[in-house]
Amino acid sequence: MALNYIWIFFFLIAFVVGLIKLIIFGDTEIFPAIVGSTFDMAKTGFEISLGLTGVLTLWMGIMKIGEEGGVVHVFSKFIGPFFRKLFPELGKEHPAHASIMMNIAANMLNLDNAATPMGLKAMKEMQETNPNKKVASNAQIMFLVLNTSGLTVLPISIMVYRAQLGAVNPSDIFIPIMLATYFSTLAGLLAVSYYQKINLLDKTILSYLGGLTAFIAGLIWYFSSLSQDEITTVSNVSSNLILFTVIILFILLGMRKRINIYEAFIEGAKDGFKVAIKIIPYLIAILVAIGVFRASGAMDWFIQGVAWCFQQVGINTDFIAALPTALMKPLSGSGARGMMVDAMSTYGADSFVGKVASTVQGATDTTFYILAVYFGAVGIKKTRHALACGLIADFTGIIAAILMGYLFFH
Repeated sequence: MALNYIWIFFFLIAFVVGLIKLIIFGDTEIFPAIVGSTFDMAKTGFEISLGLTGVLTLWMGIMKIGEEGGVVHVFSKFIGPFFRKLFPELGKEHPAHASIMMNIAANMLNLDNAATPMGLKAMKEMQETNPNKKVASNAQIMFLVLNTSGLTVLPISIMVYRAQLGAVNPSDIFIPIMLATYFSTLAGLLAVSYYQKINLLDKTILSYLGGLTAFIAGLIWYFSSLSQDEITTVSNVSSNLILFTVIILFILLGMRKRINIYEAFIEGAKDGFKVAIKIIPYLIAILVAIGVFRASGAMDWFIQGVAWCFQQVGINTDFIAALPTALMKPLSGSGARGMMVDAMSTYGADSFVGKVASTVQGATDTTFYILAVYFGAVGIKKTRHALACGLIADFTGIIAAILMGYLFFH
């Protein structure tokens, strides 16, 4: 629903701005430019979608090997003790624990096809013991905020788009996204814990959070001590080494479980092809809307206005052109993806704006969509503090993504 209003908004604003330029400024070329942008962006959307087919097919095949090899189960066992402490009202034996772990693990691995069914199952299992069926329970809110914070270890889809749009090293945003999404998740976790009075000084919670925070702090300190060229080199080498190591580990897990690795890859690859074809109308729709918005000059007015505000307080404004992606992200995943693609197409996939937009895209998830789908699936009407905590996570992730962009790419 949010995307419907956004789509209409872009077209109406483009029309109004076009009329202003035609009537007041006598710009007779504005409407030919707007109409021309619809054809150009439709062509661009199709070409991008078609080009995604090969890379998306490859990675969906790799992820299927990991899924059948039990990597989600491995992740859930690793993070299980920590997450059980975050849902105290469920108790140790609640059936939702398994679904929660599997969902979070699948999200971390960017396995949307596996994550969503597990997430809906977890919500229904928690709803069964929810004393007030119309009001979100503490456990449901914690689960939803952890989902909206977008904790991701492998941002496969973003790297696929970067590869298609000509990035020299599509994985260069791997570490910045990992850092930004950590801060987003931490902020969401702290916000929910404050509302629900969860004891963050519990030794299990403290050991997980303390250890991970120390690692992240060390990583940031290490990169901040390097020159920009050294950061680029180290980040590129480590990102690609980690990604290829993941592929090898998935294959080894598959061998250990004695699955047919080749057949698993083919099965996943078929899904990748279907996904690539399926997104064509969605990508074209949002890119055309963004195209008319940009061709009318409305996008430039918006960016210039925001840039002026930041300039008044002495803040560097190089990131401003990536801000539309950040503003769209809580509202619409498709809209934010379109904004990211538009930023990379306009400024270049390897430009500072293109890299910041990519990092923002991976830093958090679509809060309004996730709350609507998950709460709607179990009939929750009163979401309590879920939205506030989700938006806190979003805001923190966006700020962190911009700061990581300056640390790694500026």
